Amino acid sequence: MITPTTDETSTRHLYITRHGEATPDESGLTPGGRRQAALLGERLRGIPFAAIHHGPLPRAEQTATLISEALDSNPPLIRSAPAGDYIPYIPHKEELPRETADATLERLAQFPEAERENGPALAAEALSRFTGPLPGDEPRHELLVTHNFLTAWLVRAALDAPPARWLGLNHCNAALTVIRYTPGRPASLVFYNDMRHLPEELRWTGLPPELRA
Repeated sequence: MITPTTDETSTRHLYITRHGEATPDESGLTPGGRRQAALLGERLRGIPFAAIHHGPLPRAEQTATLISEALDSNPPLIRSAPAGDYIPYIPHKEELPRETADATLERLAQFPEAERENGPALAAEALSRFTGPLPGDEPRHELLVTHNFLTAWLVRAALDAPPARWLGLNHCNAALTVIRYTPGRPASLVFYNDMRHLPEELRWTGLPPELRA
């Protein structure tokens, strides 16, 4: 038998979800949002999560807690700023389609200054903290409860797409995205925005009704 060394790496399975539907003032979850979180927890029951990372805002923290309560295991809940809500990257005008570049940049400029100024550094920290293979010889399963923008940023990175391509990726409340990071291989997008655990009335992406299924 070969004794593993600390230099060996193992596969990370990163499960990503957007928080459940929030109240209008974003102080917490609606009843529908709580149900979304509970249903996702039921779907994830049986997965040996080593940790549940979540953003600091109430809607993410409450979602993480509800998911945790539905699991068989008792993984630690880890609150962190890199798991939060911010703009990960503001593109230059030439990176965007000519027809929509001005409108896109105007829309991004309307977000709070802290989300725009601090976002790129937090996004870089999120990539460092939540992605890639890990030391050891056992696969690791982690859950990240976050927001639409960070989900899009991590999916963009997994696909090795240009930085500006995080724009246009939309994620349903409490839908499931899974990325697998195996040593020596490109990241693998296993699921994206999977809503099979949610009934039709709880599937929401911010897109037209015909795109919610």
